Amino acid sequence: MRIAIDARKLRDFGIGTYIRNILMELSRLDRTTEYVVLCRPDDLDTGDVLGTNFRMVPETAPPYSVSEQFKIPLALERERVQMVHEPHYVLPPLVRCRSVVTIHDCIHLMFPQYLPGRLAYVYAKGSMWSAARKANRILTVSEASKRDILRFFNVAPEKVSVIYNAIDERFLAPPNRTHMELVRQRYQLDHPFVLYVGNIKPHKNIQRLIDAFGRVRARGCQEDLKLVIIGDEISKYPALRQAVHKYKLDKHVRFLGFQPMETLAAFYRLARVFVFPSLYEGFGLPPLEAMACGTPVVTSNVSSLPEVAGGAARLVDPYDPESIAAGICQALTDEPLRADLIARGLERARSFSWAQSVRRIHEIYMDVAQA
Repeated sequence: MRIAIDARKLRDFGIGTYIRNILMELSRLDRTTEYVVLCRPDDLDTGDVLGTNFRMVPETAPPYSVSEQFKIPLALERERVQMVHEPHYVLPPLVRCRSVVTIHDCIHLMFPQYLPGRLAYVYAKGSMWSAARKANRILTVSEASKRDILRFFNVAPEKVSVIYNAIDERFLAPPNRTHMELVRQRYQLDHPFVLYVGNIKPHKNIQRLIDAFGRVRARGCQEDLKLVIIGDEISKYPALRQAVHKYKLDKHVRFLGFQPMETLAAFYRLARVFVFPSLYEGFGLPPLEAMACGTPVVTSNVSSLPEVAGGAARLVDPYDPESIAAGICQALTDEPLRADLIARGLERARSFSWAQSVRRIHEIYMDVAQA
């Protein structure tokens, strides 16, 4: 049997994490099926860590392009695969083999104002509609996302399978105290800080977070408290810098950009509280990563976040800066609550496993390919 996996987004953040873990767990689980991995030419060497039944095939068509609508079907025909897995909602109509598609969320349909233009919205909606109708099975990452898919697309509920994401096992490893101290010194983390990790696109709600942080400081919940934001470069979103100026927080808010995983784990462990006030998430890994590192979590009471948190986080209304501020203050100062959130968070984070999730994905591959 020959199965293709579209891995052109292997190096991306969210989707890349999803693809990388599927490939790694499949390489441990399945040594007999032949896997054709469509990847960018500069990712060919990443297949060296996979089994001999994984073959990396270069594909130059960019994601979300017109050319992928034709080049991907041609590549699948050339490789004579029985099934393809498209891990991010685009399944070209000309694909003739059986197929599985992952629709992580419906954010482009829920918040079209965050797309670059009308054409991007039409492309996203058309691609998701086509993929949902054409695919033999749809995978998604939370019950909340499944509800959104059923709301926007006329598909049978049994066609949609919920398979949770999981965190990298390195977040569950015992803390490296020496490395943590090096990170503390390098980034001059001499004061208690609230941490946010993730990209800083508009739906992540960072402007309201900055507003809420100003309120927390005004209340004096923690002496000389800082806010550390790890994610995209701030130059992409000048409105956030303007928000910092507006609330006179220039000396108290730091934007640090992307950080490697080992450094990120140290930030999680050094933080007093982790806050994630997103307006919409298909799943939302950062709260679980923080929980795995033993940090109390404050997150939104909307979308998939209550489902993922599973009672192990302080939930707030992300549309209300006062609610966010109250949640942060309570997580900073209420010691019984902090201890409870830490204990529940560690237990919750350990309940998600890529090995378990990929076993279910593999079962679906076999069902679809052999049907």
